[in-house]
Amino acid sequence: MSPVFGHGRLRLYLLKLLEESPKHGYEVIRLLQDRFLGVYSPSPGTIYPRLARLEDEGLVTHEVVNGKKVFTLTDKGRAELNARLDELAELEQEITASVQDIAREVKEDVRQTVRSLREELTRMARDIGRESHDVRREQRDEWRRQRDHAKQEWRRQKEEWRRHKYRWLEESERWQREWRRIWEESWGFGRGRPGDRDAAFSRMLGEFVADVHRSTAAGVPDERALDECRAALDEAAERIRRAMRR
Repeated sequence: MSPVFGHGRLRLYLLKLLEESPKHGYEVIRLLQDRFLGVYSPSPGTIYPRLARLEDEGLVTHEVVNGKKVFTLTDKGRAELNARLDELAELEQEITASVQDIAREVKEDVRQTVRSLREELTRMARDIGRESHDVRREQRDEWRRQRDHAKQEWRRQKEEWRRHKYRWLEESERWQREWRRIWEESWGFGRGRPGDRDAAFSRMLGEFVADVHRSTAAGVPDERALDECRAALDEAAERIRRAMRR
């Protein structure tokens, strides 16, 4: 119970509330809650036993209305209340002062809560702004890294393609020389051998080279494909040599 209600003070205030109008126990509890701005909330275990004691003393009486006990002040109760009017006035002043203190405390708590909330919101906004700036900076840095990586990769691929291209051209020239040598060794080019066979082999060789070039028109072969081409051409050249020497 609130310190405002010292010995016998709650008893006096219950008489005062019932003198205003008949009430049931829950109404008494609600009026006390409202009077003390919700800070003081007496339990039914506090109010109902005191109402029962007042009734035993003949200061109040009750009747059941809609299943509830409605308490009414008796003439004896009104007489005691009138005899304690000075004490009641003093109690009212104490309650008023207590409520004012409670109101100031609540107001200060609300003000402090609002101040803390404002500071928290300001800090959150500042943190969000800082985080947003950091995120944007990280995004820009990541975009630059990806862009630089893409440029480096493109240069590497371009250099790789150029290297393969030059090597393929070198290999093509080497095989042109090799086929010319095979032709001269096998058919005696320029040594008076029959021209019909020279023309036939030359035509076959030209068709073979043209077919190979058509097969590679899609692009320059990589290292592995180039090695396989070299091996196939070496094998083909050796077989032609053997065939021409029979």
